[in-house]
Amino acid sequence: MTTLLMALATLIIGIVGLVLGADKFVLGSAATARKLGISPMVVGLTVVSVGTSAPEIIVSINAALDGAGELAVGNAIGSNLANIGLVLGVTALIAPLPVKKHLLREESPVLVIVTLIAGLCLYDGMLGRLESIFLAMLTIPLLITIVKYKGGNDAAVSEIETDQAEIDTKTTIFWFLSGLAVLLVSAKITVWGAREIALYLGISELIIGLTIIALGTSLPELAASIVSALKGHHDIAVGNVFGSNLFNLLLVMSAAGAISPIYLSPNVMLRDYLSMTVMTVLLVICVAQAIFKDTNTDGSGKISRRVGAIFLTGYVFYYGILWTSLNFLR
Repeated sequence: MTTLLMALATLIIGIVGLVLGADKFVLGSAATARKLGISPMVVGLTVVSVGTSAPEIIVSINAALDGAGELAVGNAIGSNLANIGLVLGVTALIAPLPVKKHLLREESPVLVIVTLIAGLCLYDGMLGRLESIFLAMLTIPLLITIVKYKGGNDAAVSEIETDQAEIDTKTTIFWFLSGLAVLLVSAKITVWGAREIALYLGISELIIGLTIIALGTSLPELAASIVSALKGHHDIAVGNVFGSNLFNLLLVMSAAGAISPIYLSPNVMLRDYLSMTVMTVLLVICVAQAIFKDTNTDGSGKISRRVGAIFLTGYVFYYGILWTSLNFLR
């Protein structure tokens, strides 16, 4: 019991460190980019977007280095499920979520295609180096397209400009380096704690990645979304989920596979990837329904509380499937 409690405490400390480290790392990275003359829009669409996935990416790298590659795959898939089922589900229950037409026209096809490509990479029960490198390389044209053809969110741009205006160069460098250091240390102890819990409970590292790690790294997004919804600033919540899920598949999962090939249990495809794909398709359908049936004068629609309840129910149902499969294996 002492070992389990120590592992749990370590895991909690690690996840908290990941969240705090990522916050300072993104702040320092964005400030550094701004001081180099990069526009706030580009900073918001690239540095901040990728930086918010830094905890999952560094956890994946550490998991691969420690021979726990399945934990990284579980983290990516579990985070995508949590983003749709938990973050969007709970936030939509608080207040209907606005969605823009470009989400259906541009982001939705990309997310579906990337999800299918990820499935092809996982289909044979192994995520190899070449497949992982291919997934990671897809991020480059994606970021170029985003920066070239997308406009930044005005509120986000203003916030970035305000934050960086108050930070001098020394402070910028300090936050960048300290945030990165905290991320690296926190990722190391997070993976250690997760592995110890898995060993103690006799379950796979995949399950820990799908549940504890995925939830831990998604809770800050959930909290931020709830606060934003309560304040009425939730217009980019759905778009953020699209972006986060893309980076989870392209960077978080591939970061581990590029270091060392990952051999996966059959459940990854039959249970976890299939559930993620169903939730992703459901998200796209609900976005389309919101746009075509509830279109406002500005061309936007809203994901209703009823749809939010469907997302949350689907997430709970997945956990039911996960629990049933664990009991069956025992």
